[in-house]
Amino acid sequence: MRDNVLALKVVLASGEVMTTSRRARKSSTGYDLTRLIFGAEGTLGVITELTLKLHGIPEEISAGFCVFPSIKACCDAAVMAVQTGIPIARVELLDEVQVRVCNAYSKLNIPESPMLFLEFHGTSAGVAEQSKRFGEIARQFDGGAFQWSIKSEDRNRLWQTRHDVHWALGAYRPGAKVVVTDVCVPISRLAECVTETKRDIDQSRLLAPIVGHVGDGNFHASILVMMDDHEEVKRAKGCIERLTERALAMEGTCTGEHGIGQGKKHFLEPEHGSTTLEATRAIKHALDPDHIMNPGKIL
Repeated sequence: MRDNVLALKVVLASGEVMTTSRRARKSSTGYDLTRLIFGAEGTLGVITELTLKLHGIPEEISAGFCVFPSIKACCDAAVMAVQTGIPIARVELLDEVQVRVCNAYSKLNIPESPMLFLEFHGTSAGVAEQSKRFGEIARQFDGGAFQWSIKSEDRNRLWQTRHDVHWALGAYRPGAKVVVTDVCVPISRLAECVTETKRDIDQSRLLAPIVGHVGDGNFHASILVMMDDHEEVKRAKGCIERLTERALAMEGTCTGEHGIGQGKKHFLEPEHGSTTLEATRAIKHALDPDHIMNPGKIL
Protein backbone atom coordinates (compact mmCIF):
# COMPACT_ATOMS: atom_id res chain seq x y z
CA MET A 1 0.00 0.00 0.00
CA ARG A 2 2.77 2.43 0.91
CA ASP A 3 3.75 3.06 -2.71
CA ASN A 4 0.15 3.80 -3.65
CA VAL A 5 -0.60 6.37 -0.93
CA LEU A 6 0.00 9.91 -2.24
CA ALA A 7 -1.32 12.07 0.61
CA LEU A 8 -2.98 11.85 4.01
CA LYS A 9 -5.22 13.96 6.18
CA VAL A 10 -4.31 13.29 9.80
CA VAL A 11 -5.70 14.30 13.20
CA LEU A 12 -2.76 14.81 15.55
CA ALA A 13 -2.71 14.19 19.29
CA SER A 14 -3.25 17.93 19.84
CA GLY A 15 -6.51 17.77 17.86
CA GLU A 16 -5.05 19.74 14.97
CA VAL A 17 -5.60 18.50 11.42
CA MET A 18 -2.59 18.06 9.12
CA THR A 19 -2.47 17.37 5.37
CA THR A 20 0.80 15.73 4.34
CA SER A 21 0.93 16.51 0.61
CA ARG A 22 -0.76 18.33 -2.28
CA ARG A 23 -1.96 17.08 -5.68
CA ALA A 24 1.32 17.55 -7.53
CA ARG A 25 2.80 14.30 -8.85
CA LYS A 26 5.97 14.88 -6.83
CA SER A 27 7.41 17.34 -4.36
CA SER A 28 10.76 18.01 -2.70
CA THR A 29 9.49 20.40 -0.01
CA GLY A 30 10.45 19.25 3.46
CA TYR A 31 10.12 15.87 5.13
CA ASP A 32 8.16 12.95 3.67
CA LEU A 33 5.38 13.14 6.25
CA THR A 34 3.09 10.89 4.19
CA ARG A 35 5.33 7.87 4.62
CA LEU A 36 6.23 8.79 8.19
CA ILE A 37 2.60 8.85 9.31
CA PHE A 38 1.54 5.92 7.14
CA GLY A 39 4.24 3.68 8.59
CA ALA A 40 3.70 4.71 12.21
CA GLU A 41 0.97 2.15 13.09
CA GLY A 42 -1.31 4.84 14.49
CA THR A 43 1.24 6.10 17.01
CA LEU A 44 1.57 9.62 15.57
CA GLY A 45 -1.99 10.45 14.54
CA VAL A 46 -5.33 9.21 13.25
CA ILE A 47 -5.59 9.00 9.46
CA THR A 48 -8.99 10.28 8.33
CA GLU A 49 -8.45 10.57 4.56
CA LEU A 50 -6.12 8.99 2.02
CA THR A 51 -5.35 10.03 -1.53
CA LEU A 52 -4.52 6.90 -3.52
CA LYS A 53 -2.81 6.23 -6.81
CA LEU A 54 -5.10 4.48 -9.30
CA HIS A 55 -3.95 1.86 -11.78
CA GLY A 56 -5.63 0.88 -15.03
CA ILE A 57 -7.06 -2.62 -15.41
CA PRO A 58 -4.67 -4.65 -17.59
CA GLU A 59 -5.76 -5.77 -21.03
CA GLU A 60 -4.99 -9.37 -20.06
CA ILE A 61 -4.25 -11.21 -16.82
CA SER A 62 -2.84 -14.71 -16.59
CA ALA A 63 -2.37 -16.73 -13.43
CA GLY A 64 -1.08 -20.19 -12.67
CA PHE A 65 0.93 -22.40 -10.40
CA CYS A 66 4.09 -24.47 -10.60
CA VAL A 67 5.16 -27.35 -8.33
CA PHE A 68 8.79 -27.75 -7.24
CA PRO A 69 10.73 -30.57 -5.57
CA SER A 70 11.93 -28.41 -2.66
CA ILE A 71 11.35 -25.10 -0.94
CA LYS A 72 14.82 -23.99 -2.06
CA ALA A 73 13.98 -24.66 -5.70
CA CYS A 74 10.79 -22.60 -5.27
CA CYS A 75 12.69 -19.64 -3.89
CA ASP A 76 15.52 -19.87 -6.42
CA ALA A 77 13.07 -19.91 -9.33
CA ALA A 78 11.19 -16.89 -7.99
CA VAL A 79 14.42 -14.97 -7.41
CA MET A 80 15.73 -15.72 -10.89
CA ALA A 81 12.44 -14.61 -12.43
CA VAL A 82 12.67 -11.30 -10.58
CA GLN A 83 16.34 -10.80 -11.36
CA THR A 84 15.91 -11.52 -15.07
CA GLY A 85 13.31 -8.77 -15.27
CA ILE A 86 10.10 -10.71 -15.89
CA PRO A 87 7.35 -8.25 -14.83
CA ILE A 88 5.58 -10.48 -12.32
CA ALA A 89 2.45 -8.90 -10.84
CA ARG A 90 2.18 -11.43 -7.99
CA VAL A 91 4.27 -14.39 -6.86
CA GLU A 92 3.31 -16.34 -3.76
CA LEU A 93 5.07 -19.29 -2.13
CA LEU A 94 3.27 -22.12 -0.33
CA ASP A 95 5.28 -24.89 1.29
CA GLU A 96 4.06 -28.49 1.20
CA VAL A 97 2.52 -28.22 4.68
CA GLN A 98 0.45 -25.20 3.68
CA VAL A 99 -0.70 -26.96 0.50
CA ARG A 100 -1.84 -29.92 2.63
CA VAL A 101 -3.79 -27.54 4.88
CA CYS A 102 -5.41 -25.84 1.86
CA ASN A 103 -6.34 -29.19 0.33
CA ALA A 104 -8.08 -30.24 3.53
CA TYR A 105 -10.00 -26.96 3.87
CA SER A 106 -10.96 -26.32 0.26
CA LYS A 107 -11.44 -29.97 -0.75
CA LEU A 108 -8.73 -29.68 -3.40
CA ASN A 109 -6.35 -32.20 -4.87
CA ILE A 110 -3.29 -30.01 -5.51
CA PRO A 111 0.02 -31.92 -5.34
CA GLU A 112 1.37 -31.56 -1.79
CA SER A 113 4.74 -30.12 -2.74
CA PRO A 114 6.23 -26.63 -2.44
CA MET A 115 4.74 -24.41 -5.12
CA LEU A 116 4.53 -20.92 -6.51
CA PHE A 117 1.34 -19.09 -7.46
CA LEU A 118 2.01 -16.40 -10.08
CA GLU A 119 0.13 -13.70 -11.93
CA PHE A 120 1.14 -11.67 -15.00
CA HIS A 121 -0.45 -8.48 -16.37
CA GLY A 122 -0.17 -6.90 -19.81
CA THR A 123 -1.26 -7.46 -23.38
CA SER A 124 -2.37 -10.86 -24.64
CA ALA A 125 0.98 -11.42 -26.31
CA GLY A 126 2.84 -10.04 -23.28
CA VAL A 127 1.33 -12.32 -20.65
CA ALA A 128 1.80 -15.34 -22.91
CA GLU A 129 5.49 -14.45 -23.34
CA GLN A 130 5.94 -13.87 -19.59
CA SER A 131 4.30 -17.17 -18.72
CA LYS A 132 6.48 -18.99 -21.26
CA ARG A 133 9.65 -17.38 -19.91
CA PHE A 134 8.77 -18.34 -16.35
CA GLY A 135 8.08 -21.92 -17.44
CA GLU A 136 11.61 -22.05 -18.87
CA ILE A 137 13.07 -20.79 -15.59
CA ALA A 138 11.01 -23.29 -13.60
CA ARG A 139 12.45 -26.16 -15.62
CA GLN A 140 15.98 -25.07 -14.68
CA PHE A 141 15.06 -25.78 -11.05
CA ASP A 142 13.25 -29.08 -11.77
CA GLY A 143 9.84 -27.48 -11.53
CA GLY A 144 6.81 -29.12 -13.04
CA ALA A 145 4.83 -27.72 -15.95
CA PHE A 146 3.66 -24.16 -15.32
CA GLN A 147 -0.11 -24.47 -15.55
CA TRP A 148 -1.67 -21.09 -16.32
CA SER A 149 -4.93 -19.64 -17.56
CA ILE A 150 -6.38 -16.28 -18.61
CA LYS A 151 -9.97 -17.29 -17.75
CA SER A 152 -11.24 -15.25 -14.80
CA GLU A 153 -13.00 -18.23 -13.19
CA ASP A 154 -9.77 -20.25 -13.21
CA ARG A 155 -7.76 -17.33 -11.83
CA ASN A 156 -10.30 -16.64 -9.09
CA ARG A 157 -10.36 -20.30 -8.08
CA LEU A 158 -6.57 -20.35 -7.85
CA TRP A 159 -6.24 -17.17 -5.80
CA GLN A 160 -9.16 -18.10 -3.54
CA THR A 161 -6.96 -20.93 -2.28
CA ARG A 162 -4.30 -18.39 -1.30
CA HIS A 163 -6.83 -15.96 0.20
CA ASP A 164 -8.34 -18.75 2.35
CA VAL A 165 -5.00 -19.64 3.96
CA HIS A 166 -5.85 -18.11 7.36
CA TRP A 167 -9.24 -19.84 7.58
CA ALA A 168 -7.70 -23.11 6.44
CA LEU A 169 -5.10 -22.87 9.21
CA GLY A 170 -7.75 -22.23 11.84
CA ALA A 171 -9.70 -25.31 10.80
CA TYR A 172 -6.75 -27.68 10.43
CA ARG A 173 -5.94 -28.11 14.12
CA PRO A 174 -9.12 -27.49 16.14
CA GLY A 175 -8.47 -25.67 19.39
CA ALA A 176 -5.10 -24.29 18.31
CA LYS A 177 -4.28 -20.60 18.10
CA VAL A 178 -2.76 -19.44 14.82
CA VAL A 179 0.34 -17.46 15.81
CA VAL A 180 1.53 -15.66 12.69
CA THR A 181 4.94 -14.05 12.33
CA ASP A 182 6.85 -12.64 9.38
CA VAL A 183 10.32 -11.50 8.35
CA CYS A 184 11.80 -10.05 5.19
CA VAL A 185 15.31 -10.64 3.87
CA PRO A 186 17.23 -9.64 0.73
CA ILE A 187 16.03 -11.93 -2.04
CA SER A 188 19.60 -13.20 -2.46
CA ARG A 189 19.26 -14.78 1.02
CA LEU A 190 15.63 -15.87 0.71
CA ALA A 191 16.17 -19.55 -0.14
CA GLU A 192 18.70 -19.90 2.67
CA CYS A 193 16.45 -18.23 5.24
CA VAL A 194 13.33 -20.24 4.34
CA THR A 195 15.25 -23.52 4.25
CA GLU A 196 16.83 -22.92 7.66
CA THR A 197 13.47 -21.86 9.07
CA LYS A 198 11.78 -25.06 7.90
CA ARG A 199 14.59 -27.09 9.47
CA ASP A 200 14.13 -25.19 12.74
CA ILE A 201 10.35 -25.77 12.67
CA ASP A 202 10.85 -29.51 12.17
CA GLN A 203 13.43 -29.71 14.96
CA SER A 204 11.10 -27.74 17.25
CA ARG A 205 8.32 -30.28 16.61
CA LEU A 206 5.89 -27.56 15.55
CA LEU A 207 3.14 -27.42 12.95
CA ALA A 208 3.95 -24.17 11.13
CA PRO A 209 3.10 -23.83 7.43
CA ILE A 210 4.99 -21.19 5.45
CA VAL A 211 3.62 -18.77 2.86
CA GLY A 212 5.44 -15.87 1.33
CA HIS A 213 5.40 -12.89 -1.00
CA VAL A 214 8.71 -14.12 -2.28
CA GLY A 215 9.13 -11.51 -5.00
CA ASP A 216 10.31 -9.09 -2.31
CA GLY A 217 11.84 -11.57 0.15
CA ASN A 218 8.94 -11.52 2.63
CA PHE A 219 7.54 -14.73 4.13
CA HIS A 220 5.25 -15.75 6.97
CA ALA A 221 5.26 -18.71 9.35
CA SER A 222 1.91 -19.58 10.92
CA ILE A 223 2.44 -21.68 14.03
CA LEU A 224 -0.57 -23.68 15.23
CA VAL A 225 -0.17 -23.65 19.01
CA MET A 226 -2.20 -25.24 21.78
CA MET A 227 -2.00 -22.36 24.25
CA ASP A 228 -2.72 -24.57 27.27
CA ASP A 229 0.40 -26.61 26.46
CA HIS A 230 3.06 -24.45 28.13
CA GLU A 231 5.92 -26.49 26.73
CA GLU A 232 4.62 -26.09 23.17
CA VAL A 233 4.12 -22.34 23.71
CA LYS A 234 7.74 -22.11 24.85
CA ARG A 235 8.94 -23.97 21.74
CA ALA A 236 6.88 -21.64 19.51
CA LYS A 237 8.28 -18.50 21.15
CA GLY A 238 11.81 -19.84 20.77
CA CYS A 239 11.24 -20.59 17.10
CA ILE A 240 9.94 -17.05 16.45
CA GLU A 241 12.94 -15.53 18.25
CA ARG A 242 15.38 -17.60 16.20
CA LEU A 243 13.56 -16.78 12.96
CA THR A 244 13.84 -13.07 13.70
CA GLU A 245 17.51 -13.32 14.70
CA ARG A 246 18.18 -15.30 11.51
CA ALA A 247 16.59 -12.59 9.36
CA LEU A 248 18.56 -9.82 11.08
CA ALA A 249 21.80 -11.77 10.62
CA MET A 250 21.02 -11.85 6.89
CA GLU A 251 20.58 -8.05 6.78
CA GLY A 252 16.81 -8.40 6.79
CA THR A 253 14.09 -6.99 9.02
CA CYS A 254 12.17 -8.43 11.96
CA THR A 255 8.88 -7.74 10.16
CA GLY A 256 8.15 -6.93 6.53
CA GLU A 257 4.41 -6.35 6.90
CA HIS A 258 2.95 -7.13 10.30
CA GLY A 259 4.42 -4.20 12.22
CA ILE A 260 6.25 -4.20 15.51
CA GLY A 261 3.29 -4.61 17.84
CA GLN A 262 4.34 -5.54 21.34
CA GLY A 263 6.10 -8.81 20.58
CA LYS A 264 9.06 -7.54 18.57
CA LYS A 265 9.85 -4.20 20.19
CA HIS A 266 13.06 -5.60 21.63
CA PHE A 267 14.35 -6.20 18.09
CA LEU A 268 14.16 -2.53 17.08
CA GLU A 269 17.53 -1.56 18.52
CA PRO A 270 19.42 -4.61 17.16
CA GLU A 271 17.93 -3.89 13.73
CA HIS A 272 18.30 -0.10 13.57
CA GLY A 273 20.76 0.90 16.28
CA SER A 274 20.36 3.16 19.30
CA THR A 275 20.75 6.42 17.35
CA THR A 276 17.84 5.59 15.04
CA LEU A 277 15.74 4.48 17.99
CA GLU A 278 16.37 7.74 19.83
CA ALA A 279 15.40 9.71 16.72
CA THR A 280 12.16 7.70 16.58
CA ARG A 281 11.46 8.46 20.23
CA ALA A 282 12.07 12.18 19.59
CA ILE A 283 9.55 12.23 16.73
CA LYS A 284 7.01 10.41 18.88
CA HIS A 285 7.46 12.82 21.77
CA ALA A 286 7.21 15.86 19.49
CA LEU A 287 3.91 14.80 17.92
CA ASP A 288 2.42 12.93 20.89
CA PRO A 289 4.04 14.19 24.13
CA ASP A 290 1.43 12.51 26.34
CA HIS A 291 1.67 9.17 24.51
CA ILE A 292 -2.06 8.87 23.91
CA MET A 293 -1.86 7.63 20.30
CA ASN A 294 -1.93 3.83 20.24
CA PRO A 295 0.10 3.60 23.48
CA GLY A 296 2.48 0.66 23.87
CA LYS A 297 3.00 0.21 20.12
CA ILE A 298 6.51 0.30 18.67
CA LEU A 299 8.12 2.15 21.63
